[in-house]
Amino acid sequence: MHTLIRITLIPCLVFIFTGCFRSKRYLIESAYSMDQQPKAPDYSNPAHWATLPDRKDAADLVPKKSDYVDQQASAQADVFFVHPTLYAAKPKESQSWNADVEDAQINARVDSNSIINQATVFNGSGRIYTPRYRQAHYSVFLTKDSLAHDQALALAYSDVKKAFEYYLTHYNQNRPIIIASHSQGTIHAIRLVQEFFDGKELQTKLVAAYLIGYPIAKGTFKYILPIETPGQFGTFASWCTFTKGYHPQKGFFQEGPNIISTNPLIWNTSNRHASRHLHRGGVGLKFKFRRKLTDAETHNGLLWISKPRVPFGFLLPIKNWHVADINMFYGNIRENVALQVKNYFQTYSAR
Repeated sequence: MHTLIRITLIPCLVFIFTGCFRSKRYLIESAYSMDQQPKAPDYSNPAHWATLPDRKDAADLVPKKSDYVDQQASAQADVFFVHPTLYAAKPKESQSWNADVEDAQINARVDSNSIINQATVFNGSGRIYTPRYRQAHYSVFLTKDSLAHDQALALAYSDVKKAFEYYLTHYNQNRPIIIASHSQGTIHAIRLVQEFFDGKELQTKLVAAYLIGYPIAKGTFKYILPIETPGQFGTFASWCTFTKGYHPQKGFFQEGPNIISTNPLIWNTSNRHASRHLHRGGVGLKFKFRRKLTDAETHNGLLWISKPRVPFGFLLPIKNWHVADINMFYGNIRENVALQVKNYFQTYSAR
């Protein structure tokens, strides 16, 4: 009986797929060639942005069965969001290592997965800007071709950087900034924070950096500290989520005392256990909002959780919750963002 329930209900219970990690059959085997890479995006073209605050798009949505409201029109801060890997199709012959920003299928996956389930968490406190970029194919995380890995990610970052520079010149208008990202997006966002904020003049405009779904080692930033108090602005948060007791294989994920892991239920890096009663809600299938889903604690650079309390959740076989790093903690993130923005303006207005 349990087997039958498992087969029929698990697809309905698993949180929305928001990026990364499929089987090795998706590995690109051709050598990296710039001649095969798609044309660079033009960020003066609104079509090369997945979200812009002054138009109707997926970032305007709020979860079903929640009381959240899209506040982008009146928000005092901006959010620059870098989405994760949604370019993961089985390769064709001479497949490009980087996505084409004109590819309608890839863009639809970005919008229906990452934008809805991740970027919308910020629409209560910020105006959301999400560039389409030539994201590296999922293969970069599996390949043994280090040159292809480096070149594909470098090309992707060049787009993210170009988009951010365009954003600063044409959209920002001296407003405070939240940097947010997941998975591959966080690889690029880390470089962005290092290059534009860490010890730079622009650091005074940094409300927060949510660098989620990729391990960050101590010392990655010289002047920007991990968050240790709810609402502590000017800091960064980072975590990778797994079922309690699970240790990921080495590779994309890392663990150890040198890895920073934020507990989003209590907003610090301590190893203190946080009860599920502190869980403000997550979103899953059909963008529905559910409260008190799970507890959380940091362990050796990992964020460990119990199986989410959903119908028949005890049957979920998932150990790696990477796909739900953000939407699992939707309510807690949304609440903390609002507090950081509030504290930022209170502090700077008092100076």
